[in-house]
Amino acid sequence: MTECLSDMKVGESGHVVGFDKAGKSIRRRLLSMGLTPGVAFSVVRFAPMGDPVEIKIRGFSLSLRKEEAATLLIERVS
Repeated sequence: MTECLSDMKVGESGHVVGFDKAGKSIRRRLLSMGLTPGVAFSVVRFAPMGDPVEIKIRGFSLSLRKEEAATLLIERVS
């Protein structure tokens, strides 16, 4: 079941399944940042207003804006 990154809580992990079709313009940018299908990540923190969200991916921290995070299709890992 695919979900949105904003549905996850701090400390939870998941992996990227793909990208929403509505976010074609953002897709290339996310791919260049290392967010390729199958890559694992964990949620580090959300800003007080929910934007941006910080994730740990491939050994580094990455902050994503709401519209970037909404483009990601993710799956939680238990």
